[in-house]
Amino acid sequence: MVNLGLTKVDDAVVAKHPGLQQYAACQSYAFMKGTASFILGTAGLFFAQRVLQKRIPYPLQWNLLVSIVSSSVFSYSVTRWETMKCSDLWLFLETGNVPDRNSPKEEPQTPAAPADPKVTRYGDVIE
Repeated sequence: MVNLGLTKVDDAVVAKHPGLQQYAACQSYAFMKGTASFILGTAGLFFAQRVLQKRIPYPLQWNLLVSIVSSSVFSYSVTRWETMKCSDLWLFLETGNVPDRNSPKEEPQTPAAPADPKVTRYGDVIE
């Protein structure tokens, strides 16, 4: 039986998707990594700004605001990156193929001149 959060998943669903447990573990790890990066980033930036505050004095509220906002952006990017890796893992476990994140660059297509002009049913030529 696989647990997703607090809910238990039916055995039929687990049998249909054999990689569900690995995907759930990967997602849990991704969210915990994002949470840890937020906490450690906030603490690290807060103390770095406290040291910097001796040279450039500014109020504590800005110190907290900058630390929290920048750590939020950092933890979001960490969580998003790890979640993309989990999505790739899920696709690999389900299909057996690794998805290609690097899409080929599309070349601009030049409009080709039509060989035969199109004619409506009334005999008008469409350009």
